[in-house]
Amino acid sequence: MKKIFVFALICMLLMTPFLSSFTSTTSNATSSVMTTIHELEGLEKPAEILVDNWGIPHIYASSQTDVYFAQGFNVARDRLWQIDLWRKNGLGELSEVLGPEYVEQDKAKRLFLYRGDMEEEWEAYGPETEEIVTAFTEGINAYVEMTEANPELLPDEFDILDYEPSKWEPEDVVRIRSHGLTRNITNEVARAITLRDHGQDVESVRKKLQPDWETEIPVGLDLEDISEDVLDTYQLATSGVNFDNVGNGAEGLENVETQLTAETGNLNEQIELESSLGSNNWVISPEKSETGRPIMADDPHRAVDVPSLRYITHLSAPGLDVIGGGEPVLPGISIGHNGTSAWGLTIFSIDQEDLYVYETNPDNPSEYRYEDGWESMTSVSEDIAVKDGEHQVADLEFTRHGPVIYKDEENNRAYAVRAGWLEPGMAPYLGSLSYMGAKSWDEFYEAMNRWGSPSENQVYADVEGNIGWKPGGLTPVRDNWDGLLPVPGDGTYEWDGFLDQENLPHEINPDRGWIGTANEMNLPNDYDYEKYKLGFEWTAPFRFQWIEKVMESNEKMGIEDSLQLQTDYTSIPAKRVVHLLNDIELDSSDEKVNEALELLRSWDGELSVETTAGTLFEVWYQYHLGDAVLAEIMSEEAAEYIGSGDPLVILDLLENPDERFGDNPVEIRDEILLSSLDSAIDQVEELLGPNMNEWQWGELKHAYLDHPLAELVGEEQAADMNIGPLPRGGSGDTVGASRYNSNFQQVHGATFRVVVDVGEWDNSIAMNSPGQSGDPNSKHYDDLFDKWANDEAIPLLYCRDKIKEATDQRIILLPDLENNVSSIEMLVEHFETEEEFADEDTAHSLEVHLKAVRQFEKQEDAEKILKHMNGFMDLLEHHYDDDAISDFAYHTLLHQAENFIQQWE
Repeated sequence: MKKIFVFALICMLLMTPFLSSFTSTTSNATSSVMTTIHELEGLEKPAEILVDNWGIPHIYASSQTDVYFAQGFNVARDRLWQIDLWRKNGLGELSEVLGPEYVEQDKAKRLFLYRGDMEEEWEAYGPETEEIVTAFTEGINAYVEMTEANPELLPDEFDILDYEPSKWEPEDVVRIRSHGLTRNITNEVARAITLRDHGQDVESVRKKLQPDWETEIPVGLDLEDISEDVLDTYQLATSGVNFDNVGNGAEGLENVETQLTAETGNLNEQIELESSLGSNNWVISPEKSETGRPIMADDPHRAVDVPSLRYITHLSAPGLDVIGGGEPVLPGISIGHNGTSAWGLTIFSIDQEDLYVYETNPDNPSEYRYEDGWESMTSVSEDIAVKDGEHQVADLEFTRHGPVIYKDEENNRAYAVRAGWLEPGMAPYLGSLSYMGAKSWDEFYEAMNRWGSPSENQVYADVEGNIGWKPGGLTPVRDNWDGLLPVPGDGTYEWDGFLDQENLPHEINPDRGWIGTANEMNLPNDYDYEKYKLGFEWTAPFRFQWIEKVMESNEKMGIEDSLQLQTDYTSIPAKRVVHLLNDIELDSSDEKVNEALELLRSWDGELSVETTAGTLFEVWYQYHLGDAVLAEIMSEEAAEYIGSGDPLVILDLLENPDERFGDNPVEIRDEILLSSLDSAIDQVEELLGPNMNEWQWGELKHAYLDHPLAELVGEEQAADMNIGPLPRGGSGDTVGASRYNSNFQQVHGATFRVVVDVGEWDNSIAMNSPGQSGDPNSKHYDDLFDKWANDEAIPLLYCRDKIKEATDQRIILLPDLENNVSSIEMLVEHFETEEEFADEDTAHSLEVHLKAVRQFEKQEDAEKILKHMNGFMDLLEHHYDDDAISDFAYHTLLHQAENFIQQWE
């Protein structure tokens, strides 16, 4: 169909010499695509970004260096404030833009920067990583430079906080480590305090160790030395940015990796909250798949926040064609496919941290006892720039094990962290660059053997029909302890290197036809866990148990089946409690309680938005039942300290009451059930009214995204920045993970999901709520929120023809070319090489005109130059009308020709 073109020239040759910008609209009978062109220093050849209807950028370049440059530029276009805040927070530079209230956080962040040899650091990832990261950060910087010339491009957040984005160095990406999911320092401290103050029986309820294990207090450790105060600096170092100190206060934006937005509580409540940051993944073999091809599904669970943690990108260049989700601050992707293999991750609970306790020299608190003498801490002083204040000096100290996080000079003690994620090559998720190009299981397996942080379950599927599971993560070798408690730092407890990852379990092509993980303890029964001591703190297995049930109950599973499973709200704890209620004789003298029991007994355990029984169950289970159990078996002080307790222990005790309930455990158990249910009914009545039949879970449970700066602006702007509310189903225990706070606002869950049809890639589906953009002024800021809340998905297109049909915006990136005919000739030659013309004759006809122009350019004959350039333009239009030239080549050549003509007019 003949195309109609309208061109609006904007900002030709802007104030800065490195950039010009050109906008046009390409229309036909069914679509309208806005094309924007930018000239950028640092790009080698033209690159094209096709943004589809769902905000997903498909980036095409003629080299991998250019595609990563374009990725950096594009992510800055969509997520500039998010990534700039991540960088400032990670490097400890918040005080410079937010003020003196952030000095302590800046000091903490700087303690946990990578400070090793940079050559060793780059080599640890592979030979091309430094080049890739450099190109990526240069792309970010190119966009930052655009905002310097055009401040109106800056998202509103910069204006609200009154600062400007910074330029990036490649080293920034790998030096920042404190945003990864970390374990297990907080549990070490909580365990030590629980054992000291309340004993082993309480500790066994606080956290069930898996596999079964009894820890021993390390020789030389005095539990009296451990307090929650030792964690203050560590928690600041691994936290995000809270804006309560800015202006009139606002909700805190937690870090880009964990993004914890729920309420804070005591240490164990924080640990429980962090334990919900899990994921689901699975792969299905061709034999079990409805498609006859493998399927890969993944849905990481992070904060339900704005902007979202992950960003979907498609990168296409010679030797590279990957699409999927990744962290916006990193090049590449970590979850997705490459046209041959697909892969998805969840957390695999390797213990990568230890807290060391030192005796310090009474005469010099910066010396600590090591073996038979005193060893000096390493001291580093750094200047911290402070907005509206004087520069401050951060005096940072390190032992041989790592950063010193606390000093108790009164008792001659110091505390430091040794973390695997501070070793070379451990920048969180950057290791995905190694497996991203894997074309076979063997290549993927080898790449995962180099994976460092965070420790992951990776599932794999490929076009040959293979499916597999390969965990990865740097694993400290602890010969004489288990890593579950702090240890003396005197040399008695030292890591003996790191485990060869060949010793981690794996699985390939099992007969059952599927593999899945959900952060549960998934070590094989024959794995020598006593020898390797990978870790003993795993997430409750409820999500995996339901995944397993669904997989084993269905002979075949398809793409839609996987989406339905990702968003399944069946609760295993609910099913267990309902089964218990149906197994025992339980009646109350209160008819209201009996009515509730009958409601629960007939319920299927699904926490749908409409469920009535589920509404009562969740309030009962989350806020009354567990507390009643703890109150019966331990002191009030102990129960208050350990929080909710381990759900596996609580449920097991209800199903199998024992002497912890006293001489009549069954009777006491039944009393607990009835009394706590009565209390839950009272709470729901206060929330939803007295008519039990009108209760619905979605009337309580909801998703509402509070922008972290909304309280700093007026109501109208805040309304544009905040998103929701919408009703939501599920809980933190369902496969469709949907953890909520005491206001029943969802705080964690899978905002990013993907299901990949391996081999028929365009059938794949995804989701990234609330939208791809972090800019409240973008139409892609919240355009996916409703679909996500309703458990829908969007296409994850891979084939270029399909992508072109769904293109909503085209962005062309050009190298900074001289404004002469030679540049146009170079572009024609480039597009001919890249097969952007239908045939050689198309390119040749254009070259004829340019050859004449070049001759008249030497003669400076403006009239003849313009005549032949107008002929060139007419011919360009003719070829485009005949579909002999691609959109990419057409718009680029038109832009360059317009520039050249303007110079000679």
